[in-house]
Amino acid sequence: MLTPEAALDRAVQLVENAKKAGADAADAVYLCDASTEVQVRLGVLEDVVRSEGEDIGLRVFLGQRSATISSSSMNPDVLAGLVERALDMAREAPEDQFAGLAPQDMLLKGTPPAIDSDDDQDPDPHSLREAALACEDAARAVVGVTNSEGAGASAGRSIFALATSHGFAGVSHASGYGLSASVLAGEGDDKQRDYDWRSARHRADLDSAEAIGRRAGERAVRRLNPGSVKSGAMPVIFDPRIGSSLVSHLIGAIGGSNIARKTSFLLESLGEALFDSAISIIDDPLRVRGLGSRAFDGEGLPTARSAIIEKGVLTGWLLESAAARQLGLKPTGHASRGGSGAPGTSPANVHLEGGTLSVAELIADIDYGVYVHELSGQGVNGVTGDYSRGAGGFLIEKGEITTPVAEFTIASNLKDMYRALTAANDLEFVRSTNVPTLRVDGMMVASA
Repeated sequence: MLTPEAALDRAVQLVENAKKAGADAADAVYLCDASTEVQVRLGVLEDVVRSEGEDIGLRVFLGQRSATISSSSMNPDVLAGLVERALDMAREAPEDQFAGLAPQDMLLKGTPPAIDSDDDQDPDPHSLREAALACEDAARAVVGVTNSEGAGASAGRSIFALATSHGFAGVSHASGYGLSASVLAGEGDDKQRDYDWRSARHRADLDSAEAIGRRAGERAVRRLNPGSVKSGAMPVIFDPRIGSSLVSHLIGAIGGSNIARKTSFLLESLGEALFDSAISIIDDPLRVRGLGSRAFDGEGLPTARSAIIEKGVLTGWLLESAAARQLGLKPTGHASRGGSGAPGTSPANVHLEGGTLSVAELIADIDYGVYVHELSGQGVNGVTGDYSRGAGGFLIEKGEITTPVAEFTIASNLKDMYRALTAANDLEFVRSTNVPTLRVDGMMVASA
């Protein structure tokens, strides 16, 4: 694996070659990752996988014409051919009045903020196997667990380098660790599956293998003997591990390309109070050791903490440069970039700020409702906001979570759901998108 400095040199050199070959402007991204993953099942090692890969992508501009090309080969002859092919493609491309690099005066200058995303460790497969075994053992030790789908532990490193022809050159590197278990509870036809997992930038920040495994086992056992739910309008409680999807639908709807194309259910909602005034949704790309942290975006712009929703109000769109030009606005530092294709948009570390009620207080006045811990299906329309998904979870009766229920559907419209949303105070930062337990009143629930 290259050093970060060598990775950046590779991107810079490709841009210089493109300029020498006649490009009016260019940028290049270099991506490299290496990871080891160990899988165990029923106490036996099943698989050890080591993967390493690198890609480089070049975007060139000839006036308002542009083209993007990528390669996984770093052979100098291949890279030289990459430049020529990119320029040939650009000559045949249609003109795009919005094409171009990010505004030069907005580029990150000086030393990037420290986000501590790399712990500089490289665990050996033996230590990963021991972690996976401990995780599965803890899950299988839960009374009622009868089988295992396995446990896994992974460790990896990644590098992202970006260079542009108008003055930006930056590189970031990160480590990443994961630990998970999935088990079955019950016998015969009444078997239930559940899981738990955690990921972190620093290995020291992972929950213990025993805690992750125990939660997986307890969740599977708790789902045994599911019943059915009555159909009707009722409050729905979203477990934090699936409640984050409600925020993800919001993020997708305010992405610059969807707004520019007029394909978003939030198209006319800028400045509108979408949520109760107690709700704020924050993107914090500079969170130390955050899973999505980054000091600069995919176009070389600085990143900063921002409120996507501030006291219920939608404050703006997530914009890369092309969409920003089309909308007559400025890019927001949310550009994302892979090895191929033009930049898209994505946030970094998003969280919905927690409320003041405990989970018990959040559900105390619910006479009949459902607590959802699993969603299935893709029934969300990003243009209209209509929402309909399969679900599993538990009944809430007279303010208490009671028996498991399965195979039901929850439905509404996302704008109605956002207006009716209330948050508990149990926010934890364990994912790239984090929410506390959420309550949405008035959803339609139908038993399958």
